[in-house]
Amino acid sequence: MAPILVTGAAGFIGYHTCEALLRRGDSVVGLDNMNAYYEVSLKEARLARLIGREGFAFEHVDVADLEGMKAVFAQHAPEGVVHLAAQAGVRYSLQNPHAYVESNLVGFVNMLECCRHGSVRHLVYASSSSVYGANTLMPFSVHHNVDHPVSLYAATKKANELMAHTYSHLYRLPTTGLRFFTVYGPWGRPDMALFLFTRAILEGRPIDLYNEGRMRRDFTYIDDIVEGVVRTLDRIPEGSTDWSGDHPDPGTSRAPYRVYNIGNNQPVELMEFVAAIEDAIGRKAEKRMMPIQPGDVPATWADVDDLMRDTGFRPSTPIREGVRRFVEWYRAYYGV
Repeated sequence: MAPILVTGAAGFIGYHTCEALLRRGDSVVGLDNMNAYYEVSLKEARLARLIGREGFAFEHVDVADLEGMKAVFAQHAPEGVVHLAAQAGVRYSLQNPHAYVESNLVGFVNMLECCRHGSVRHLVYASSSSVYGANTLMPFSVHHNVDHPVSLYAATKKANELMAHTYSHLYRLPTTGLRFFTVYGPWGRPDMALFLFTRAILEGRPIDLYNEGRMRRDFTYIDDIVEGVVRTLDRIPEGSTDWSGDHPDPGTSRAPYRVYNIGNNQPVELMEFVAAIEDAIGRKAEKRMMPIQPGDVPATWADVDDLMRDTGFRPSTPIREGVRRFVEWYRAYYGV
């Protein structure tokens, strides 16, 4: 059976995606460069739960290494690809722009080339809610224009969508971009708010609440995200016969190309999110109100109607339940 290639397999979403695919009987090739953007030990711990499992193979390769990527495709001939490897983080992009060009642009064109020449049936790749940038019309829809990014990270993700469309148009490579909305849950990233807040509260340190705490995010639990990823992988896009160049719809195309939001469709106030963490931990947080940071947006809210219609996706995890599961995992993993 031809395997599914999952890049960023030692990352947060990548690890959980590999788990879900293995559980349903797929063969999986996981690929990761194991970089030190955050604590490598956490990536190693995730990977250790995959290595040795029946149907799983691991390749320590950087997506920006074209020859390495060609070798992976030549050896494993994947049927489908879930491309999650990327340099993440809005704030990090302000200090390290070249990391985003190398991973998110060079790495992405390498992936497109390998998929094209490898006759991959479907490429599903990670985009981001950050592409909505300066947009303020809520909820965010894939049918809205997204030409005003406010961070380089967002610009690279928008570029990925444009690059994917080009390959779908020129080479009929089926591609689907998923705009993730603030993913959280067990084995999460240490640079994300839930991880940072939980660690600080347990250590008795204050937490920083940006925009004076007046932020809203469409927090989406990892199990819901992964269900959407797998459902999307199974649905190979076809060109839309209704698409018109006179009134171009950004979310569809005549090419086998789609973009979807994947979120909870229920934005949560930051102070409510913090209260859920406090309740799960059983301790109040010391809060420091801070101004909004460059590159941040005050609110996100995903319109997921298209994804629900096309795949049956239904986010189902309440915020307090998801936060409780994360805190339980954190305590167990770090022995707190």
